[in-house]
Amino acid sequence: MACTINLFTVVPALLGMCYANGDFGRLKPGLVADDIHGWVGRDAAAEAGVPPSVFPLTDEERNLRDLAYPLIEPPFDRGRWYAIINEYGVSHIFGWPRFEIERYSGELFFKWYRSASARYAKLNGDIRNDTLRIPEFARVAKRVVDLDRKRQQSLRYVAGLTPYEAGNATARMAENQLVIGWVQGALAERAAGYCYALQRLVIATPAPMAVEVERSLSLLHARIIENRVLATPQFGPEPVGCGPAIGVPPPVAAIGPPPVVTK
Repeated sequence: MACTINLFTVVPALLGMCYANGDFGRLKPGLVADDIHGWVGRDAAAEAGVPPSVFPLTDEERNLRDLAYPLIEPPFDRGRWYAIINEYGVSHIFGWPRFEIERYSGELFFKWYRSASARYAKLNGDIRNDTLRIPEFARVAKRVVDLDRKRQQSLRYVAGLTPYEAGNATARMAENQLVIGWVQGALAERAAGYCYALQRLVIATPAPMAVEVERSLSLLHARIIENRVLATPQFGPEPVGCGPAIGVPPPVAAIGPPPVVTK
């Protein structure tokens, strides 16, 4: 049987995806469901081989996943037509599009920009967006961790606690920690990717704005360290700085008088 495609159905659907994003790359309110990012915890558990909990999410746990998503989503995917697919986790049947250190630089150079300054501005904007998001995520993450500690202590006092209840409570606590660890690992990768991109920009199209981008990158690194909630290798590697200043060109040696030739 021949396969036919109804263009009158497909085209409007694709156009709808193209206009799914509102201001600042966020989805339009009408497209956002309560548990739109509930898959973040499930995927984190699946990656670690931990069974996900079937308990409903608390408000804080839902907020944790909502704040986690922009920090694990590759920044070059924001605002594209398939962003809504990523938001709902539908694309994960083919694997989550992880942040790749070298790929960010490739995307930055592949896209056409009118000037080198525009390319620096894009990099600087992505760095600053992540820097602004980190403190709020860390604040919620610390609250979730604190509530989970209380939950752990409460297990011993629950009358008639069933294995089903204990197992799902324990699974949810592990799931929450794995979400936090996923973000911490992603942030370390993003900082390394931004550094890699800045280094390539400096040698390809040197510009005064490199200094500003480097300052933003240093601030991002500081925010990552200050807001590290779970400080063990299991929950993300330690962030590594970008090394010596690369935005500032090395000083040029002064030209002195010619050497004196003696006989």
